[in-house]
Amino acid sequence: MTSHHPRKRRILYIGNPRPGQTSAYRMESLRRLAQDVVVFDVPAHLGGSKLVGVLRSRFPEGPLVSRINRQLLHAVDEHQPDVVFFDKPIYFTRSTIAAIKRRRALTVSYNQDNPFGPRKDGVWRQFYKVFRLFDLHCLFRKADVARYQTWGLNFIETMFSFDPVMQFPPPVGWSDTNRTREVSYIGSPLEDRPQFLWDLAERHQVPISISGPRWEKFFSEELRSRYVTHGYLKDSEYRENIWKSKINLGFITHKNEDDIGHKSIEIAACQSFLLAVRSAGHAACFEEDQEAVFFSSLEECADKSRFYLDRPDLRQAIALRARARVVRSGYDNDSQLARILNKLDGQEPAKT
Repeated sequence: MTSHHPRKRRILYIGNPRPGQTSAYRMESLRRLAQDVVVFDVPAHLGGSKLVGVLRSRFPEGPLVSRINRQLLHAVDEHQPDVVFFDKPIYFTRSTIAAIKRRRALTVSYNQDNPFGPRKDGVWRQFYKVFRLFDLHCLFRKADVARYQTWGLNFIETMFSFDPVMQFPPPVGWSDTNRTREVSYIGSPLEDRPQFLWDLAERHQVPISISGPRWEKFFSEELRSRYVTHGYLKDSEYRENIWKSKINLGFITHKNEDDIGHKSIEIAACQSFLLAVRSAGHAACFEEDQEAVFFSSLEECADKSRFYLDRPDLRQAIALRARARVVRSGYDNDSQLARILNKLDGQEPAKT
């Protein structure tokens, strides 16, 4: 369900185009929407040693970011975009944003991470100085909606969305004979997830499979040998391991004030069974026990894991309805980006 097709523009997209990056998916989505997309590859323009990169992430100011600001203005002059679409704009200065606006390009700020949550990351120092200058803010969290309303800034409520080219159902006939993972978590060891998954596996004896980066910082080699099957998964590997999971666990990042988990939407788009943390956001996206199953405690997660592991037909029916829901409701990149572009034209888009 794609929104009213936006008019064609030249868009300079400021982001990371590498495989596995959601920003790369959005670049291709804009092209599917018939936009003329020019990519400004942020990592390629940063340069410097690893130490400089660490310093820049904590103090994105002064000489650490002067080069990329010059290069962005050069790209704007060269390509003369109608829209400059910033994906997590943490390196760009007030003078750069002001110069872009003088060239009559519209500016969009798209942040999947939360600049104003409790994490207080140094990476946002530069963003705090410029955020009021953007023409449109894309907001993912109810907590941010209240903030931006108070500040009187122009925004659109969007969501963590799936990529329709990358996240899709498994082959016809896919069944539990193809599913080698029992209860599966694919992702990083954020917040209390290492302890939660350890308790699920060790205390409740739920068969767990984990994939993702940095688990060596939280699990011993012995625990990793038992539970961690892969490191970081991207693109087709990520999708196929969702397909191979009988139950896919979905969490939300509380320190980001998230309402839903991005992976929850992607799991549903892959027509796979989702067992997710109960939240207002997840409940708004999926009908409980019909399109997804929710838990509020470790015990409830363990009980429901055991219950649904033994019921493949129920899991399959719920996964089919989940896939239908994300397509029908427009939880895909194309629909959400169309809404954002239409908002630039003053069209008030339907809410997700």
